[in-house]
Parts: sequence; C-alpha cells; structure tokens
Amino acid sequence: MSEEPKIRIGDREELLFMLAEAAAIEHNVMCCYLYGIWSLKRGERDGLTPEQAKVVAAWKRHMTEVAVEEMTHLALVGNLTVAIGGSPHLSRPNFPIPAAYHAAEVDLELMGFSRALVDHAIFLERPEGVEMNDAPEFVHPAEYHRAAPKGMIMPSAQDYQTIGHLYRGIYHGFEVLARRYGEANLFSGDVADQISPADAPLPGLCTVTDLASAHDAIETIVEQGEGAPEHTEDSHYQKFLDLKDQFEKMVAQDPSFEPAFPVARNPVPTEPLDPDNQVWITDPHAAKVLDIGNSLYNMMLRFLVQGYGRDPGEADHKRLFITLSREMMSVLTPVGEYLASLPAGPENPGVNAGMTFSMVRDIGRLPSGRGEMRLLNERLHEIADHAGRAFPEGHELDSVEAALRGMADRIIVPGEPPKPPAVTAHDDRPKPVSADAVNDNDIVGHGDGKDMLLTFDTRRCIHARRCVLGAPKVFLSGVTGDWLFPDEMDTGALRGVCHSCPSGAITYDPKGDTPAEPVPEVNQVKIRENGPYAFRASLVVDGEPDGFRATLCRCGASKNKPYCDGSHVEAGFRASGEPETRQSEKLEVRDGDLEITPLPNGPLQVSGNLEICAGTGRNVDRVTTARLCRCGGSKTKPFCDNTHLKIGFKSDQ
Repeated sequence: MSEEPKIRIGDREELLFMLAEAAAIEHNVMCCYLYGIWSLKRGERDGLTPEQAKVVAAWKRHMTEVAVEEMTHLALVGNLTVAIGGSPHLSRPNFPIPAAYHAAEVDLELMGFSRALVDHAIFLERPEGVEMNDAPEFVHPAEYHRAAPKGMIMPSAQDYQTIGHLYRGIYHGFEVLARRYGEANLFSGDVADQISPADAPLPGLCTVTDLASAHDAIETIVEQGEGAPEHTEDSHYQKFLDLKDQFEKMVAQDPSFEPAFPVARNPVPTEPLDPDNQVWITDPHAAKVLDIGNSLYNMMLRFLVQGYGRDPGEADHKRLFITLSREMMSVLTPVGEYLASLPAGPENPGVNAGMTFSMVRDIGRLPSGRGEMRLLNERLHEIADHAGRAFPEGHELDSVEAALRGMADRIIVPGEPPKPPAVTAHDDRPKPVSADAVNDNDIVGHGDGKDMLLTFDTRRCIHARRCVLGAPKVFLSGVTGDWLFPDEMDTGALRGVCHSCPSGAITYDPKGDTPAEPVPEVNQVKIRENGPYAFRASLVVDGEPDGFRATLCRCGASKNKPYCDGSHVEAGFRASGEPETRQSEKLEVRDGDLEITPLPNGPLQVSGNLEICAGTGRNVDRVTTARLCRCGGSKTKPFCDNTHLKIGFKSDQ
C-alpha cells in the first residue's frame, strides 16, 4: 500500500468540512450494510433448509451489530461536530454515490448479500497497512486525486486510502486547532445539544467536551472496526472475515446455496437519465412499497436530527424524537425485508426490488415550535394513509399504519387539541384486577372488607413475603378456599403492607374515607441482586396503566415477561445489584408518568423521570430515557449494550 496522503486541517471550517465527509461515509456505509441485511432470505418461508435458516439468521444478527455500530459512528461524528459549534450532517447524495464525492478508494453502491459484498466490506473496514484489493465487482472510476491547495481559505475535499486514516487526520486537526484557539474556545458548543448515552444508548456513544473526549470518540470509531491498526475479534473487519469463511463453507457443502434474494444493484425509484449500473423499480406494488420505505427512512433521519440542539427546557421533546427515530427503524426493517422479496419489474426478469434510501433535498434541523410539530405530525399521518392502502388488513405488514399513527399521536401540536392518546390516562391509584375478568381464585384472589376490596395477583408475586410476614392474619398461606381477610388488621397498617409489596401483586380499591395509594413522589427503580428490577412510579407498561409498583425481569428467563416470575433463581442468574455510580445531573422533576416499553426481542425502553438505584438505595444514575437490559447478557448492566442481538434473545412481550 502506498503511503497515505496527509490531511491538512488549518481552521474550524475545514474541520467541519472533514467531519461532514466522515458523517457521509458512515451514513452511506450504514445504508449499504442494511441493504445487504434486508436482502437475506427470511428463513424456511423463503426456501432455506432449517440448518441454512439458522446460519442466515446468525449472519443477519452479526451484520445488524455492525450496522448499529455504524449508527453509533454517525452519532459520534454528530457530537464531534456540535462540540465545535457546527450542526450534525445527515444529508448525502443518492445511490450510486457519484465519483469524487468520497476518495477514489471508497466506492459505495447498493448490492445484495453476496461474496462480492462481503469482500467489499472487508476492503472498506481493513486496518491501515493491510494490502488488499477491493472486490472486482466494485469497479472504481478512473483514478483521481482530491487535495486542499495551500494558501486557500475555502475548504476542499482531500484524499485518504483508508477510513482509519481519515479519522486520524481529523483528530490531528482537533489537536492543531486546540493549540491555535485554545481548547476551551475550540470546544465552544453546548454539550446539552449533543446526543448522550442516556438519550440513545448506542454501544460506545459518548459526548464530546474537550480534546480527551474527542480522542475517545474517534478511537471508538476506529477500534470498532474501521481501519483499526490491530483488529480484534469484535471488529467489523474480523466479523466480515469470519462471515466470509462461513459463507465459503456453506457453499462448499451445497453449491446451490442462495442465502439472499436476487435484489437489484443500485435500484432507483424513478427512471434514470443514465440507466447504466442502475435498476428502475417499475413493478407497481414494489414501487409503492419502495415509496413508503423511503418515506420512513427520511422520517427516521428527521427525528434523529431533531434530537440535536434542544434547549434544556425541551428535554421531553429531545427524548421523544430520539425514541421515535429508533422506533422508526423497527418499522422500516420489515418493510425493507419485504421489499427485497418483490420483483423489480418486467424489464428486469429474475431481479428483485430493494430499498434505495432516496433522500429529500435537505435533512436540516427544523426550528423548534409549532411548525416543527405540525410538519412531523402531519407527515406521519400522510405516510400512514399510504401504508394503510398498500398493506390492508391481513397483510404481513398491516401493523405499519397503526404504528405510524401511534407515533403521530405522541407529537402534540401546540394550540391544537391532542387526539385521544393511545394510552388511556390513568387516575392516581392502581387498578385492581376485576373479579369478573379473572375467576380463578388460585391466580387472582379477592378479599372484600369494610374499608377496601383487597386483590392479590399471584402471577405478579415474587415471594418477597411482605404480606405473610407483615399481615399474617390477612394473607393466609397454604389454605383451601378464601385466603384474603382485609378486616383482620387495622386499615392504615394494612395499607402500609400493601404499599411495601414490590411487585404490585397486592392492590386495593378503597371504600368510604379510605385513602387511595399515594402517587410516588420520586420515580425510582432498584436493581435487586441477582434478581429483577423493582420499579416505583406512576407506571405505563407496554402502553397500559400499571399502578405504582412492578418487578420486571432482567434475567431473560421469565415465562411471564415483562414481569419477573422468579425464574432467575432456577436459571442461576448472577448480576450485581450494586453497579457503579454514573455522573448525572439532578432531575428538575422527579415524578410523573414512567413509560416502560418492552422492545421486541430487545431491552426495556424507559421514558420519563427516573432515578436508578442500587439495591441498597445508592444512586446509580438519573435519566429521562434509558434502555435497560432484559436479556441477562449485557456487559454494562443495568444498561443495554445490544448483547441481545448477539445471543438471539427472543421475546415479543
């Protein structure tokens, strides 16, 4: 490999220019990987054998891990940019990326999963000093050079042979400008304008406030795989090398093995002026699905950019938009997978369609306020209208419309009456399970006393024994027939016993002058040693009001997810209840609704004011949004680190 060209950065504008180059690379590479992932067949339904389906599902997980880290890189570059006073860069040209937009060594096109794509990924992710050629299917344009002429004030594109070298040049620019301007003057952006790990718990995400944290951010990008001098087992480079080896073994066993749909190379949504190396998607249904997919993709980007640059008083909007961005990806993924199964059109027999990741002209940050909320709410409903027509009831994607309308209902336009929320507002007391709804007294018990209707839901019980120890005459154990007698104890004392039940198994409906259970003044979750999360807050779990107390599974083994059922004991789950304290600011508001959404096959998505506490009560973190591990495998417990993707954690609850 010839010597890498020097990257010259002499002022803040040039540094912003090169950060925009890096952001575009991360964005484009992420799209290329997603295209390959979505082209993979969906298991036995698409003709794979059970063994092949298992292998392909593992490849999909591994490539998704890489794509998630590319999202981390994009967010880190955004934070680096905001730290020095810039705005995050999410705009990019449409595929295929034109020559000279990136360095000559970086050819970025959309290609389905294949040996060529894997070889191309290995080439892109190669460490500096590794001699190799790109896959022959990726034909680079005629050699060209990009350089910043000396003595010029206008920034200009510059050359690099590896992505790692680009980042080394960017960090050198940070060092040069820190000496020139002073570190405090260089890092003049407001850290609150960045996306923090609490906002979007992506693996390796950090905020940038000085030269040391800028170095950490860049090292994370490089060490996760893009040009790492010494690649590790978990690097992108090594993951693709391993995948290539597995692919070759599968083909050797069965030469007819086809793990992916024959998706188009560089599909486009409209007739191209130059059809060379592009496939126009003309099948009517595929074209409609593509149109919806591109609209979802652009909304995902809009939500992400709206998370940057929010004033401290807009923390709720920041949390909302970043959450919606992540949720939009979960809506987009099945659309992209379905699209890959459809024909491109009669002009291209045997070729399937695929996502084009077409961009609107600009993805700049919308000004905060009524116009912002109006535009986003309106756009979601427009896309939902199209999704409803394309995916009618009974279609495998018929849930897309409802998901989009649910998102729209959470974007409240100032001055306009909000639509009835998806979650019915709950009053200030828990809702006991109705005796009419559940008649099996062995599962839900009821005791009707003069001051309260006492309810005990055994499905929620974790056997903390606060009831049988604190009120043994009220809660009878091991008896046949009635076993709840609320009049056998002073009502005030019994209320205290009920409130001490961590799981919410015990609730009561007060009568007469008996007070209802008070709303917790401080939302908190305690991390129980080798056990579940114990929440106390005004809870909304999976869209439904759920009282003020709940213990939720964090071992991954419960048969009553998301609630704990004691399976952690049988599973031998081991996890500290005393994680290290994180640095955090005091919450301005400590109560309010706490929304907990168990993400499909993923973590608990928590939104709302929350103090995370060790089992002893020591503060661990204060957050307004978090993703808490519930697969049991995270190395950063209680927080999710996406290990669920690696171990194949499954739960739709």
